[in-house]
Amino acid sequence: MHGRPRKAPTREDEAASAAKGKNLGFLQSQLLYNHHKNIYNEEALDLSAKTLQINPDLYTAWNYRKLAVQHKLAASHPDFNSIFDPELRLVESALRTNPKAYGAWYHREWVLRRLSKAHSSSSSSYLNDYLDHELQLLETLLKHDSRNFHAWNHRRFVAALFNTSDQEELKFTNEMIQDKQDNLSNYSMWHHRRVLLSGLLKKKAQGFSSKEKVLRDEYELVDGAIVAGTEDQSGWFYNLSLLEQTVNMDAPFLVSSWPSHGSHVLLSRNRCSDDCSLSQFDSFHSSSGTFPLILYFTEDVQGVNSSTITIESSFCTKNNLHWTPLMQNRSQFSQAWVTHIIFPGARPHSSEPYLLEISVGQSQGIISQNGFPYSHLTQFNFKVRLCLGETERGEVEDLDGDIILWKDENFHALQTESQEPHEAVSFDQLIINDVHEPNTSNWRAAIVSNEIDFFQTLLFCKIGILTLARLLTAKNVLLSRCTNKTVHSKVLELYKDLIKLDPLHSQYYKDQHSLVFLQEVTSNRESLQRHCCSYKNFASASIGNYKCVRLNNISLSRMGSVEKLLWVSMLDLSHNELCSIEGLEAMQLLSCLNLSVNKFSGFSALGPLRLLKSLEVLNISYNEIGLHTTDTTRYLCSSPLSHTEETSWNCDEIMPGGVSVMNYWEAFLIFKSLRLTQLDIAGNAIAGENFKSFLVKVVPSLQWLDGDKLR
Repeated sequence: MHGRPRKAPTREDEAASAAKGKNLGFLQSQLLYNHHKNIYNEEALDLSAKTLQINPDLYTAWNYRKLAVQHKLAASHPDFNSIFDPELRLVESALRTNPKAYGAWYHREWVLRRLSKAHSSSSSSYLNDYLDHELQLLETLLKHDSRNFHAWNHRRFVAALFNTSDQEELKFTNEMIQDKQDNLSNYSMWHHRRVLLSGLLKKKAQGFSSKEKVLRDEYELVDGAIVAGTEDQSGWFYNLSLLEQTVNMDAPFLVSSWPSHGSHVLLSRNRCSDDCSLSQFDSFHSSSGTFPLILYFTEDVQGVNSSTITIESSFCTKNNLHWTPLMQNRSQFSQAWVTHIIFPGARPHSSEPYLLEISVGQSQGIISQNGFPYSHLTQFNFKVRLCLGETERGEVEDLDGDIILWKDENFHALQTESQEPHEAVSFDQLIINDVHEPNTSNWRAAIVSNEIDFFQTLLFCKIGILTLARLLTAKNVLLSRCTNKTVHSKVLELYKDLIKLDPLHSQYYKDQHSLVFLQEVTSNRESLQRHCCSYKNFASASIGNYKCVRLNNISLSRMGSVEKLLWVSMLDLSHNELCSIEGLEAMQLLSCLNLSVNKFSGFSALGPLRLLKSLEVLNISYNEIGLHTTDTTRYLCSSPLSHTEETSWNCDEIMPGGVSVMNYWEAFLIFKSLRLTQLDIAGNAIAGENFKSFLVKVVPSLQWLDGDKLR
């Protein structure tokens, strides 16, 4: 471990090991007998102690000891000292055999919790004796191996259990750095310091109320450690954690919404309308008679509900809307949240739109995963109106019977001089007073600029180039908050260099390059408009005019910046290198999606599609679905196998026509809730006749499959 060579065993060592194994086998058999018979006398406990002194990694033996402790505590008037002290001594003995035995450390924490609870009414000096003993034990273990992360984790546990000051713990890490230069490369020590620092800044403890001063001092400390040993990565990772503290605002806030502030939306149940006089309105079609309200925050939050989000309008008077987190997993934390509002009724003698005023954070309750509350009241408004003649229409129309063809000649670039809202991208920002705190952003930008200057001198190593790329990205984030002026070209060049210099980690660099490229594309109207276009069949309709963005054939390996694309209804991501579409679930207006010619190896990677309720046209042709025996993306993406997805399905279910769900269960989970009218799957290994028959039964709304008319 940690560069320390192991010695080859001698014959004597091998003979001793064999004898030890034989003895351990006998002890373990006796232990299991006592365990099954619930025998907890002194003889049985001595035997379990001997077993654990030889093999501290035997979880069954530690669990047996826990049961024995509970058995003794159940007696009338138990003697706590005689119960807990032997357990603590046994753990110490076991740690001499293996200082990194998980079971031994877990058992010690388990005992200390119960000891603390049992002596909660005792004097503080009594518990302080235990605290002093724990700290002495940890000091001994850390002197033996200062990188023992078990000991560092236990130190945090002890500090929390006995209410030890975080400032004292931080002082301890300072002493470790000063006493031993080798600790500059100690991951465990830097991690311990990071956890303590985050907590102190969050609580704004005495001496830590000024985040600027604390972070400047920390940067000075870790930059010195990096210079002392540039080949060691521990200091670099601590620097990255400081960068996150510098850039990230403490409290979450709202960054985008659909409809956006000041927008006008024309609602219709029908795809087309003759009412072209309302071209100043954006348009939204829904056969269900509802439209989504999407909120996108800076980070994952919970508590978005009718109490924390209020809607004022003349037609949406009941503030009991159901808000849903747009996440695949069971977590109630999400960056994007959606609710659906019923269309207003038509006004017989008026064409005036309805005004909706949204207030976010009206009452407390929205909170981030880090425990910070949404602290800024945010208000925005937009207008909606129902398409003229809506109530007079008979049956509701879905997509036209014409097939959507993703050919270049079918798309027309937008005219840059056009000022039509449905042709030009709207970059209206939410008006949120004092959320970004300009003065605060100034010192953050200054710190990042200083770090950029420092790391310009360390470009002789890969991690130096990577850190500079991260710093420049952070500077772009800070600049976008204040001036909306960013420079991404240098960052993109650095990631291209890293792809060549470090091919082993090229996928990570490609992902980061993709994220930065999308930030550049969506950073202003001009750059995004180059990727916006109109589809020929819908160029003249005010209702059903697809707001199309083409991000095809640009080597994207990861999707990002979706908060800037909530308004998009037609998206072309074909001819890229995507393996996942994580984040796409926030784009609730998507009706048409092209994912052809990418690197999707299984349906698990397409999980976000389940949340796109407006999706009607999907192209996943010419990927790698079914090509690999094992779909490795199911462990990278949310899936039933990773226990991160809500699923309710019967694996023995038989579809009409005798098609078994079990044969294509991953596809069934994706397609069962979609109302697709057009699907392309050609070019995938799975796309045989049996699978096509399965799809026709699972998705009864299908009209087109691989270019063939079904009905």
